[in-house]
Amino acid sequence: MTNYKNAEIGKISEIVNQENGKVFLHDILGLTSCEISLNSVPKGFKVPFNHKHIQNEEVYIILKGNGIITIDNNQVNVKEGSVVKIKPEASRTIENTSEENFQFICVQAKENSLEQFGLSDAQLC
Repeated sequence: MTNYKNAEIGKISEIVNQENGKVFLHDILGLTSCEISLNSVPKGFKVPFNHKHIQNEEVYIILKGNGIITIDNNQVNVKEGSVVKIKPEASRTIENTSEENFQFICVQAKENSLEQFGLSDAQLC
């Protein structure tokens, strides 16, 4: 057994052709601490429902294009380089307002579960 797992998911630009324009890494990598999805959605795409979470906060990292994330009826304009954290209980949806594919990463992790990060969780070997 190895201490790592790697996989190839293909080009981010081609994720738009997969189901719902997203790839979840939980199953591909056997993640145990978070869920990460890579997303590429076409012009005009909008998630057709609002949703919230029971325990997981989400972080959206915008890689390409422009969009709107609606959080508790507040519209937040996002573009390449934007990052947004959303608490579990907030209602949310996302849409592409670009003339191109809208690419983003979404990370879900249990709220208030992070105890160490960066070098505080590292040991020199």
